[in-house]
Amino acid sequence: MEWQFSADTVPSSFVTEAQARSLLGKPPATGAWRDGDPVGSRRFLHVGPLRFEAGGSLGAVRIAYETWGELSPSRDNAVLVLHALTGDSHLVGAAGDGHVTAGWWGGIVGPGLAIDTDRWFVVAPNMLGGCQGSTGPASLAPDGTEWGTRFPYLTIRDQVAAQMAFGDRLGIDRWAAVVGGSMGGMHALEWAIEAPERVARVAVLAAPPVTTADQIALNSVQIEAIRSDPLFRSGDYYDADDGPTRGLALARRMALLNYRSPAELNLRFERAWQSEISPLGAGGRFAVESYLDFHGNKFTRRFDANSYITLVQAMDSHDVGRGRGGVAAALSRVTARAVVVGIDSDRLFPVEGQRRIARHLRHNIDGADPVVLESGYGHDGFLIETETIGAQLDRLLD
Repeated sequence: MEWQFSADTVPSSFVTEAQARSLLGKPPATGAWRDGDPVGSRRFLHVGPLRFEAGGSLGAVRIAYETWGELSPSRDNAVLVLHALTGDSHLVGAAGDGHVTAGWWGGIVGPGLAIDTDRWFVVAPNMLGGCQGSTGPASLAPDGTEWGTRFPYLTIRDQVAAQMAFGDRLGIDRWAAVVGGSMGGMHALEWAIEAPERVARVAVLAAPPVTTADQIALNSVQIEAIRSDPLFRSGDYYDADDGPTRGLALARRMALLNYRSPAELNLRFERAWQSEISPLGAGGRFAVESYLDFHGNKFTRRFDANSYITLVQAMDSHDVGRGRGGVAAALSRVTARAVVVGIDSDRLFPVEGQRRIARHLRHNIDGADPVVLESGYGHDGFLIETETIGAQLDRLLD
């Protein structure tokens, strides 16, 4: 899901001719970062072998990550920031060699900002199963070819297990804070439940305690859009001249409708045309159609179809109460000081989910209630509304 890049999460706008021209030409078979590509600001840690909940395993796992600030001598100022579905480790910084887009939370992380890098040592890893440097379906398997659909089935808990091994290798026994939005919020919750002794503070932004049937249904049609593309080739497209970019772009367009609110789309676009050519039988496009097309096509240039399927299925696994006696029992294990933030216009992960989380956290700074932000931007509000999100993180980190 695409709520993690500032260039794509600014308020919706008409697609300019220059933007459209920037996507001329055939996209690559995969937009994954591959070994041999410019490294950019990435660092890498090998965290060893991992076994997964569903029985699969990987003999070697690599995590790509970036850091900002300085780790204190006592190692007590480390903040772990966890990205959403299609994010990566590039939390702060310009686009350039190795990084297709600028950092996705530059308004939150930096000197003097809410997560002040003059005070905190900030770490942002690319999640296991991703496609921007960490081990995932586009990585090479032991036989020298990409994992593709052979990549093991992952759960949110498996990804957090990889993050814990990563923290061990960094030498960080306890995080001053674990912060995550959306899928990253799922990870943050799992951290606080599974390893309460390792998390002093936790911020859960626009994330649910469980993935509901409605959300799984929305995910399933996106997965099918990719698999039904003839160029998907059962996941074996890496050596081809073209890949399942049409299916991946369609999945992106479907997902984008869940990230924005109806009010914003109606306000920004109304029934405007994209050009002087009428969309009413003359072959033209409505402006909102061009907006979805542009972001779908742009997405194919920085993401991998197999990785998208793997990560969406991991989101489907999310249920903090599974095997723990239910949601309330699981959340009662959290000892971290917490802030829980929902967005009133979020139709992907509605506020009721955040209310359910807050109700059962013993050390939520707002008691049994979440903070509910008023925003016209829907789910993407936690990235766009940097001033109000920053104020909540200030409260947590103070």
